[in-house]
Amino acid sequence: METTAGNIPPNGSTGAMPGNGSSKLEKASSAVHSAIDEAARKVKPAIDRAASLAHDATDKLSSASTSTADWMSTQTEQISAKQKQLVEDTCKYVSANPLKSIAMAAAAGYVLSRILK
Repeated sequence: METTAGNIPPNGSTGAMPGNGSSKLEKASSAVHSAIDEAARKVKPAIDRAASLAHDATDKLSSASTSTADWMSTQTEQISAKQKQLVEDTCKYVSANPLKSIAMAAAAGYVLSRILK
């Protein structure tokens, strides 16, 4: 039996007549390209808005973190200055009142030992 009869043309090609199938393929390809171009055109403004919002949020976060870091630095300097002042005042008081300071330290130690037992 011969298999060339039926759907397969005698020249062995499996495509349609020249020009007919390729024009359908070109139309389909053109339609897909048009759809892609249209989708890209519609999506671009949304992507631009999202990028702009992300940049704005990053700028605000950066600004807030900078001001927080500045505040923390200022607070650290103030606390350090207060600590130094307290140490100086305590040293002056102990130098001026040595017996009173020893008595206060002994009393505080006794009270703490009773609390911690």
